[in-house]
Amino acid sequence: MPKLLALTGSPSPHSRTAVVADHVLRRLSHSGFETAHLAVRDLPAADLLAARRGEPEIRRALEAVAEADGLVIATPVYKASYTGLLKAFLDLLPQDGLAGKTVLPLATGGSLAHVLTIDYALRPVLAALGARHVTAGRFVLDSSVERGSGPDRLRPEAELDLFQAVDEFSEALRTAAAPALTSTP
Repeated sequence: MPKLLALTGSPSPHSRTAVVADHVLRRLSHSGFETAHLAVRDLPAADLLAARRGEPEIRRALEAVAEADGLVIATPVYKASYTGLLKAFLDLLPQDGLAGKTVLPLATGGSLAHVLTIDYALRPVLAALGARHVTAGRFVLDSSVERGSGPDRLRPEAELDLFQAVDEFSEALRTAAAPALTSTP
C-alpha cells in the first residue's frame, strides 16, 4: 500500500489550506492509501530557518518525505507565490529529494488572480527536486472553505473539482506502484 504525506505550508493555526489537505487525505485513506499530515508550522522555527537537518523533529520530517511514495503539497498563496514557510522546508530537501515520487500540488487563496501560482511558482520547484510526476494541481478559493460551528467543509463544486484531481493523483500513484511489465523476445 503506497504511503502518502500531505505537507502543508500555512503559518496559520486555523488554516483553510489544512482543511483542504485533510479532505484530500480522507478521500485517499478511503481509497486504501496510508496517509499522514505534516504541517510545516509545527516544526521548530529556529531549526527550520537555520537548516538544522540533524535536529530530531526536522530529521523525522525529512524522513517522512523520503519514505512517502506520494506527496500532497498544499500552500496558501501569499504575494503571488507559495509561502516562505514551505520554501524553508523544501530548501532542506536534498536536490533529488522528490525523486521517484508522485506529487499533487494544491493552493488556496482569496482570488482567482492567483490561480497560476501552482504552475509558475510551485511546479518548477517540485520538478527541480526530481519529482517523477507532478499531477494537475488545484487552486481552491478561500471562500469555498466553509467554517462554522460544525465540521469544516468545502462547497460542493470545489469538493467535486478537488476530488477529480485526487482521483487523477490516485491513478498516477497506482500506475507508478504497478510492477513494470516486461516482454520477453
